Amino acid sequence: MTTRSAGLTAPFALARYRDADGTTLGLVAGDRIRPLGAADLGAPDLNAFLVAPDWDRVAGLAAGDADWRALDDVTLVAPVEPRQVLQTGANYRQHVIELVAAGLTQDDTRTPEEARAFAAKLMDDRRANGEPYFFIGLPACVVGDDVPLALPAYSDVHDWELELAVVIGVPAFRVARDEAMAHVAGYTICNDITTRDLVFRKDMKEIGTDWYRAKNAPGFLPTGPFLVPAPFVDAADLHVRLELNGQIMQDASTSDLLFDLPALVAGASWNMPLLPGDLLLTGSPAGNGQHWKRFLRDGDVMTGSIEGLGTQVVRCIAEDGR
Repeated sequence: MTTRSAGLTAPFALARYRDADGTTLGLVAGDRIRPLGAADLGAPDLNAFLVAPDWDRVAGLAAGDADWRALDDVTLVAPVEPRQVLQTGANYRQHVIELVAAGLTQDDTRTPEEARAFAAKLMDDRRANGEPYFFIGLPACVVGDDVPLALPAYSDVHDWELELAVVIGVPAFRVARDEAMAHVAGYTICNDITTRDLVFRKDMKEIGTDWYRAKNAPGFLPTGPFLVPAPFVDAADLHVRLELNGQIMQDASTSDLLFDLPALVAGASWNMPLLPGDLLLTGSPAGNGQHWKRFLRDGDVMTGSIEGLGTQVVRCIAEDGR
């Protein structure tokens, strides 16, 4: 298999690719890709198809012989075109426990074990009685891993956050938890890049977090390479792994999510309708650069994989391209 399709276990997936003819929606099966037009989808475009995806129709096309090309012969771009991007903060239980415990141990009245136990109780209480924490990203930041990640020169602390991303199908507005997953069309991979020294305002701490500046530089949401249909994915227990220059930095399972996917979709739908093709990022596990005290540099290569969804390879360059 190619690097990107390594780990893609579904019988087929969707992708978008660029060649001399422009950008085209494609159907991926193994190491092959073929174009998908409106006649193939029974819908004018991808987002319209996701409202009521006919995966059986697509499966029939995947079994056909026409118009296939080698996946290596095309340049994959972001597999989705969302109108909205919602991000979830502090949603891996063990990760948040470690962060809270690290802060608590600054108080020498608690041992590290006592601090972790206290933090674990906080998280369990939050899961039982709290709500997910959402903020919004700019769809313009969504790019494929064909686009090098240009590290803005205004900071030296750009960080990675590999995340499972939900792709919305049927529009969702104020849906109940037990109805939420019926609104999920599929899944993809996102790396939610964050500039750490911009997260909290320095000029007026009372304002709090500044997610716009910290997370919305060009290319700060590498996405894809594939959109994998929901019927092929058990999102409750997927292996999430990020390597930086071959060294494992994040290694976790979505089973550690503090709020599970039904809770996230239901909660995110409460304020505004979620639309077909929209992205809902589910949070990132432990192992960010902030933990390792190692941030992104010119020449770094991030390889992110989520079980069953393929592999994303993001190359970092200095902002001036040198």
